[in-house]
Amino acid sequence: MTATGPTRTSRRGRPGYDLESLLGVAVALFNERGYDGTSMEDLARRLGITKSAIYHHVSGKQELLRLAVDHALDGLFTVAAEAAELDGRAVDRLEYLVRGSVRVLVERLPFVTLLLRVRGNTEVERAALARRRRFDRIVADLVAEAERDGDIRPDVDPALTARLVFGMVNSLVEWYQPRGSDTPIVDAVAKIAFDGIRDNPTR
Repeated sequence: MTATGPTRTSRRGRPGYDLESLLGVAVALFNERGYDGTSMEDLARRLGITKSAIYHHVSGKQELLRLAVDHALDGLFTVAAEAAELDGRAVDRLEYLVRGSVRVLVERLPFVTLLLRVRGNTEVERAALARRRRFDRIVADLVAEAERDGDIRPDVDPALTARLVFGMVNSLVEWYQPRGSDTPIVDAVAKIAFDGIRDNPTR
């Protein structure tokens, strides 16, 4: 995925919709009705096109779900890779990862919302959950490294710290409404998180 849409090579679009815009409508409908509660007929009706026009772009509903959750996950793993390349202390790489994850959430809010509602009922959902667990391990490992460095308080289990911090990040999908720059929300999450978990907040 690019920042704005799928990297999957699109077939020549039908008038009015390309794969990116079709996916945007599908994600909105999945979030509104639930993935299981949305049929291809529902999607065709929302788009005002026939089901055959949708199949011109994708093989079916599961492909739409895969493209959507991959768009969210690819953004998170890109930030994780960037954090891993940074020099310096683990706590600074962790803060970069948290800040970047909030930006991904804000920029791809409908896609991240859908990802966080995945429950593992299909092969696509199970694959998405497996990738989420890999991301969670990256975060927990960074927290543990920062704790060993003496930068994060040692009286909370690293895995629990990681879950609590990203629980706060993920909760944004329930109430945050993007308006203009994402800097205020990114700064707020980082300040609340890192002033709380640093062993020496003034460092």
